[in-house]
Amino acid sequence: MPSPEVTILLPNYKTPEITKICLRLLRKHTDTSRIHVIAIDNDSGDESLEYLRSLSWIELIERPKRDDETPSLSHSHALDEAMERVTTPYVLSMHTDTFVRRDDWLDFLIDKIKSDKNLAGVGSWKLEVKPWVKRLLKRIEYKWQSFYFPLVGKGYGKLEGKGDNFLYLRSHCALYRTDLIRKYDLKFSQGNDTAGKVMHKMLVEHGHDMLFIPSEELIHYMVHLNHATMFLNEEFNIRQYNRNKGISRMRRIFNKLKTQELLQDDHLDK
Repeated sequence: MPSPEVTILLPNYKTPEITKICLRLLRKHTDTSRIHVIAIDNDSGDESLEYLRSLSWIELIERPKRDDETPSLSHSHALDEAMERVTTPYVLSMHTDTFVRRDDWLDFLIDKIKSDKNLAGVGSWKLEVKPWVKRLLKRIEYKWQSFYFPLVGKGYGKLEGKGDNFLYLRSHCALYRTDLIRKYDLKFSQGNDTAGKVMHKMLVEHGHDMLFIPSEELIHYMVHLNHATMFLNEEFNIRQYNRNKGISRMRRIFNKLKTQELLQDDHLDK
């Protein structure tokens, strides 16, 4: 049997339903001889942990709760702990609320990173496709702010993609060359920034390119629920309006992907 090409790092925290959907879709749409899945549970203590323990086709790391960690650091530290076990040429960070939807999703990503030897990583900034009217209005607002903020002495403020708010491959879908992470001794959790931000910057500073796949293209291969863990757990102080809106969006995606059928298909766990 050939060795796996890609190790998938999958942090988990208290999302029983979407964790099951995520892993069953991975199993359904992937030749599992090509991947090594490492799930890292951040002290969930719930049904999602019990589910992960029941799966023989993945590797599970159970991390104890650490009082000095924010949720963001807990996530990035989980990725780093799993990264120590990676032996494959490529490593892919994913979220439990990232759902693959086609059998060729892995080939799509690997073909992208193999297309240029100088590419260190490929993936996504935000995996969302808004209606064209909203995109147009957002673009107009962005252009105006890019002109106005420097004019009044605010620099670029907090404009997305400017200054310290540079775009980077987000951990919901980011495929890297393992040897480069090792070569430069990089970590997902460098500093207190979100997972992968500093690593992205340092790979670029070392002369490598990073490829952002347009959402309009990537959405054909996978969907990202975005902040599902926060919406589904009341311990995160999310405004009720935003929580309801997020859960409604999740349910629409569930219906589109026919997840109820998937949740009843236990053979995908074997």
